[in-house]
Amino acid sequence: MSSHSQPSLDVASAPSASAPVAARAVDLLKTYGSGDTQVRALDGVSVDFARGEFTAIMGPSGSGKSTLMHCLAGLDTASSGSVAIGDTELTSLADKQMTALRRDRIGFVFQAFNLVPTLTALENITLPLDIAGRRPDQDWLDTVIRRLGLADRLTHRPTELSGGQQQRVACARALAGRPEIIFGDEPTGNLDSTSSAEVLNILRAAVDEFGQTVVIVTHDPRAAAYADRVVFLADGRIVDELRGPTAESVLDRMKALEGL
Repeated sequence: MSSHSQPSLDVASAPSASAPVAARAVDLLKTYGSGDTQVRALDGVSVDFARGEFTAIMGPSGSGKSTLMHCLAGLDTASSGSVAIGDTELTSLADKQMTALRRDRIGFVFQAFNLVPTLTALENITLPLDIAGRRPDQDWLDTVIRRLGLADRLTHRPTELSGGQQQRVACARALAGRPEIIFGDEPTGNLDSTSSAEVLNILRAAVDEFGQTVVIVTHDPRAAAYADRVVFLADGRIVDELRGPTAESVLDRMKALEGL
């Protein structure tokens, strides 16, 4: 586990089998192409993500980890099987309902920050809420901005911010609407080690202090060590899982998988 820079209320130290589920995949199949050239990106994946827990998804290149995340987050549709966010089954939603679910109940942090260059940091943070016509909860927004150390950067545009600061703005944007679950696709992929640690500490704090649920895809064992649990994929299947990971234990599992 990572060393926390601040004492935190450890909401999620002992998830039980009966913990409410934030996201669930059941028998997920995702194929690309057809006939001889068909590729099974996901080959019957079933997995639960408990509420108030930080999970990292890992696996060799091409194992299906990003595909799994995109299906869970409603950014991609599976060929068969089902995905639920909380009690809401995604396969049954119309486009409009899916858009509303992604906007209101899911937060995203991407490798490429995805900030709007013409907007200030604050405008980027509140953008999803503005689009939804929702007023931010000011106390919550202030807490997030303070926790992320962005209070003196709110009037800056993305080009005036470092990579680490841009990713902190992206984290604040993901947290601003108090979503049920935050997905991160290689959220530290473009950052140096100091900025990576900052962003991972923030995601860790989102779980420990704010009771959020965080699921990230990463290839970095040090990033995975911040999680409560690591799920390993290979060839579109879940092949292993690890609780209370360390960078060393994750690296050992990854080496074993790469060797298969």
